[in-house]
Amino acid sequence: MVDWNNIDTLLLDLDGTLLDLRFDTHFWLEHLPRRYAEINGFTVEAAKAEIYPRLRREVGTLKWYCLDHWSGEFGVDILALKREVAHLITVHRGVETFLTSAKSQQKRLVLVTNAHGESLALKMHRTGLRCYFDQIICSHALGAPKEDARFWMRLAECSPFDPARTLFIDDSVPVLRAARKFGLTNVIAIRHPDSGTEKRIIDEFPALDYVNELLPAETA
Repeated sequence: MVDWNNIDTLLLDLDGTLLDLRFDTHFWLEHLPRRYAEINGFTVEAAKAEIYPRLRREVGTLKWYCLDHWSGEFGVDILALKREVAHLITVHRGVETFLTSAKSQQKRLVLVTNAHGESLALKMHRTGLRCYFDQIICSHALGAPKEDARFWMRLAECSPFDPARTLFIDDSVPVLRAARKFGLTNVIAIRHPDSGTEKRIIDEFPALDYVNELLPAETA
């Protein structure tokens, strides 16, 4: 799937690609509604009926990924609530082997994530993955999510890369479309971002279940 001799830079997504998306899914769909209901004195069903539509309205925007926005929107400390279930933050299988192999081949590793800075810090603390990366780029610092063309233009300015010699891996199809439109030709989708759900069928892009499938069989 990848000719490593023609790759200098790896742009890697975090949630769903390197980390199991189960944490985020559980937090937004189950833990936040439950705690919101407890705090405000009504049922979990009523909390979900209020929370879910408000979340859906912001999908694909920078607000969707912003803890400060949702803390203000719901009147709760989102980061504090995330810490309550931080034990669910886990690394997908084979990720560290994959990152170690890429480093040994002298590839430049750049984490490109929509995660808010505080959420990113929590996940890096829990997983210890920060040491593998030459650079970490958060979409909040660039003022646009990865779904937005402006993200890719600004990324190329602050962290120059050759689109023809760069591999980008992400679990979001809209994000992959934006990357491809920008000019990245080596893009791969993750089919199984959340261990709590079935793997997806993705026909639009080359796809794999986990990043370690790119490793030689004897390494993976």
